[in-house]
Amino acid sequence: MSWKNSTSRYGAAVIGLHWLMLLLLAAVYACMELRGFAPKGSELRSAMKSLHFLLGLGVLALVLLRLAVRWSAGAAPGIHPAVPDWQDRLAGPVHFALYVFMIATPILGWMTLSAEGQPIALFGLPLPSLVDANEALADQLQDVHEALATAGYFLIGLHAAAALAHHYLFRDDTLSRMLPRRGSRQGAHGRDR
Repeated sequence: MSWKNSTSRYGAAVIGLHWLMLLLLAAVYACMELRGFAPKGSELRSAMKSLHFLLGLGVLALVLLRLAVRWSAGAAPGIHPAVPDWQDRLAGPVHFALYVFMIATPILGWMTLSAEGQPIALFGLPLPSLVDANEALADQLQDVHEALATAGYFLIGLHAAAALAHHYLFRDDTLSRMLPRRGSRQGAHGRDR
């Protein structure tokens, strides 16, 4: 499979980064949702919080890589059969909102740590503070960070529901264009199945 997009499928790099981002986001959310099972002040809770920060920075790095690959992989493959115009017009803003979420949420987390005066490290390498220490600002940033994270559940759910609707209700190839190839069988009309 080529790393560049074809007329009927996304390239291997786009597909791989898409599914890697899903796994990374699931891990980020799991760290924060499951930390509640660890007692406050415990090493486990602290480790889950630190892992959340590390994975969040991973999301930021991966989304920047995704954007570079997306722009270099060529035009997105067409959908067959073609979707109605309203669906095509709605997809753009939803994808844009997903990218804003994947960029802004980690940056706000980083800014929150900076405002709390906490040192931020990535694999032991210190990262710069994005803002000066300020507890009131830290609280505000934390609120926005958490609101965006909550909105992320909705955006990711909407994206997944739309993909499944295209596959099972509309019966087009929206989802199959982003699935890893299974073998080399060709279906009807020469498209991969």
